[in-house]
Amino acid sequence: MNTAAGCSVSYAVSSQWPGGFGAAVTVTNLGDPITSWALTWSFTAGQTISQLWNGDVTQSGSAVTVRNAGWNGNVASGGTASFGFNGSWTGSNPVPASFSLNGVACTGGVVPSASPSVSTPPSPSPSVSTSPSPSVPVSPSPSVSVSPSQPSGDGPTKIMALGDSITGSPGCWRALLWQKLPAAEVDFVGTLPGQGCGFAYDGENEGHGGYLVTNVANQNLLPGWLSATDPDVVMMHFGTNDAWSNIPAATILAAYTKLVGQMRAANPYMKILVAQIIPLNPPTCADCGQRVVTLNAAIPAWAASLSTAASPITVVDQWTGFDTAVDTYDGVHPDDDGNAKIANRWYPAVAAAIS
Repeated sequence: MNTAAGCSVSYAVSSQWPGGFGAAVTVTNLGDPITSWALTWSFTAGQTISQLWNGDVTQSGSAVTVRNAGWNGNVASGGTASFGFNGSWTGSNPVPASFSLNGVACTGGVVPSASPSVSTPPSPSPSVSTSPSPSVPVSPSPSVSVSPSQPSGDGPTKIMALGDSITGSPGCWRALLWQKLPAAEVDFVGTLPGQGCGFAYDGENEGHGGYLVTNVANQNLLPGWLSATDPDVVMMHFGTNDAWSNIPAATILAAYTKLVGQMRAANPYMKILVAQIIPLNPPTCADCGQRVVTLNAAIPAWAASLSTAASPITVVDQWTGFDTAVDTYDGVHPDDDGNAKIANRWYPAVAAAIS
């Protein structure tokens, strides 16, 4: 393991509910390139981690160590590595006071982020065990094709990728999709920076690890992101954490509807691409797969009811043919094979949207 000469850490509480919370962590390497990493810290109020993605976690009492996954150990000088987790808390949930990367204190600055207000607390996600749930054999309804809207003007088309950790932590399907598109004609936008995927790409996005689409809608987070980035196209893969938290499909679709209204308020000619989300097969949640099937089956009719000539909604089937046994590394988050499949499924709809 390489020693980092310097680092800084951003620790953001992305969502919080009674007894539980989600957090997103980004570490910036301020020293020489490293090929593997371990980030350590101590909780000060008895918090515990129940589920973590994009890394491997061990916790002994208050002491936490997160090591890189098999695919994100290389971090260049000035590069970043990110992961997210769900955890539990009682009494209070303060941000850790300090972090160390490969045994070296991160003195470049710890950037805390206050937890957002939560108007509708979701059910906490289940804890992780080692027994996988059964695969889901049901295929959702076919995707909906709609005519494109008016062009938004000259210059590259601004595209916002909106979602949770599947979109943004690091969401390397975005990098693969960018490679397939004409670089001069697209500008990926978002308030979050791109993350390491092995090559340079246009990585700005709105893939917020641990977020629920119902919370984003309830807390009116999207208008600020839209105002800051002014996209012409939004491509949305959102609802995995909601399904995991047993939020009903109708409630998720109501959140989608609110977000569509906010997109159109920002841009009446917004082109909206909505994914039937990839399968969900986390340990200990035998019902999660069927929850996603139920949601995906309802999306085409929902999209058809809201799609307009000026602001079309195109459904992109990310579910069919995606196998969590080979296309994810944990039953939830895509591996290299899964990222390639996701990029290939997005490509025709995105290419049509920028034409």
